[in-house]
Amino acid sequence: MSKAIDLGVNIDHVATLRQARGGRFPSVIDAAELAVVAGATGITMHLREDRRHIQDQDVRDVLASVRVPVNLEMAVTDEMLAIAAELRAPHCCLVPERREELTTEGGLNVAGNAARIRDAAGQLRNNGYRVSLFIDPDPEQVQAAYDSGAPVIELHTGAYSNAKGDGIADELLRLKTAAEQAEKLGLIVHAGHGLNTHNVGPVARLSQVTELNIGHSIVSRALFIGLDEAIGEILRAMQDARR
Repeated sequence: MSKAIDLGVNIDHVATLRQARGGRFPSVIDAAELAVVAGATGITMHLREDRRHIQDQDVRDVLASVRVPVNLEMAVTDEMLAIAAELRAPHCCLVPERREELTTEGGLNVAGNAARIRDAAGQLRNNGYRVSLFIDPDPEQVQAAYDSGAPVIELHTGAYSNAKGDGIADELLRLKTAAEQAEKLGLIVHAGHGLNTHNVGPVARLSQVTELNIGHSIVSRALFIGLDEAIGEILRAMQDARR
């Protein structure tokens, strides 16, 4: 029997809906708690510099309310490192961020910013975080992530999720090759971005991947069938792929 695979549910877009009115609903605390009951093994929250969805207090509230690890996604900036030092979430994933983008458009360029990312990862480790780096499935980036001292990588699956025709197999091969390289280096491998019930199977089937982080498709599906059932659907697709 294949080993289990974990699901981290990203609740950013619950906050996006709340911020449309600027009120209190829908509650990210309720979303996080319901996600855990539905089977999520972690909660992911991206605290963006422009605070377009998740707010600082949201992270504090969710940290206080759930009994599973909270994964704080953030850019490599002095402001975010200072906030991380105060919040003390168990996990932190460093991601690239541009204010004009609608969503994260690619992986972190670890190879091109090695010293800065190594220093940031060291600061986070000193504050008790397990650090992951969100990277493209590229051999140079995998090696640079290892050299940074971060124990975890999260492979960006956006190119795979957006691929058409023969490109799907090509992108899946890139993910497989990167995951195999990371495993040989002793890195823990996560993956995520753009995954849904229709395309998650081949990624979940990669034996090196121990966790998927999925948000937008779950929250979108939840509008029609509820959050618990949307999480159940993606979990069943992940688990079926591992059988």
